[in-house]
Amino acid sequence: MTLGYACINMTLAGQKPKVFTSRSMRQKTFKEKGLDYVSDLALQNVKDLMTIVQWNEAHNIKLFRMSSQIFPWITNYELSDLKDYDEICELMKAVGDYATKVGQRLTFHPGPYNCLASPTQRVVDKTIAELNCHSEQMNMLGFKPSHYNKINIHVGGSYGDKEATLERFCKNFELLNDDTKARLVVENDDKASEYSVKDLYHGVYERIGTPITFDYYHHKFNTGGLSEEDALWLAAITWPDDVVQCCHYSESRRKEHNDDKIKATAHSDLIYDEIQTYGLNPGIVVEAKHKELAILGYREKYQPSLEG
Repeated sequence: MTLGYACINMTLAGQKPKVFTSRSMRQKTFKEKGLDYVSDLALQNVKDLMTIVQWNEAHNIKLFRMSSQIFPWITNYELSDLKDYDEICELMKAVGDYATKVGQRLTFHPGPYNCLASPTQRVVDKTIAELNCHSEQMNMLGFKPSHYNKINIHVGGSYGDKEATLERFCKNFELLNDDTKARLVVENDDKASEYSVKDLYHGVYERIGTPITFDYYHHKFNTGGLSEEDALWLAAITWPDDVVQCCHYSESRRKEHNDDKIKATAHSDLIYDEIQTYGLNPGIVVEAKHKELAILGYREKYQPSLEG
């Protein structure tokens, strides 16, 4: 079992100068300052990405979800139009080469506004552009198209008809660039009105072969009639033989803070229970709010041999 975390390194973000990869701006600022400012922010984001990946390696953390904000407002321009494009490309390739050399797995999880199954064509078009831009960044890192460096999304809402929505998802999947299709995976939802692992297995994987990211916490709210063990194993079947299964894990913030006013599905700051993998060895992105600190705390309790 390999544990990783998402987007922000709390330790590095707390330093001065701050190290992080999601420098962005409001749309008004984007329009006022233009691509030169975008390029400045993106260049620093990429420099800090290398710092984070190197920190992860020093602490034996081999899985990291990159921020989707590395290139602000990315669908509004061509990356090659940025004034620092050549330097950015060199730095991105250096990050990818380093990650490959030391066995780091880097992934993406674009936001919930990416709805490939939306009945609104404008939303679908924007989603396709966004997902293709994420895949372009994977190409810049030098990664071959594969579910190893996955781009993870949800199907999205059911829009009153699950079957029709799943059909739209699979149809619109074919509109993506080939390299994007080779990286895309889908994740189970935390609402019974949306998609369980079983729904995704029959509605997506069996139709287009897209692997399923098993989210442990989401499964508690939407089991699809499966136990945690059975759902994890069903998701495992969908991953190619040469790619390690990837999962998400978090726990209850309501329970952590003993506060019933907190939304039931909210994620905890840390993780407390031992993660059950039922004989499998997946990569697991820990979605706790305290990021790498949650992993270090977990290791101290359950994996002392991996402390770095």
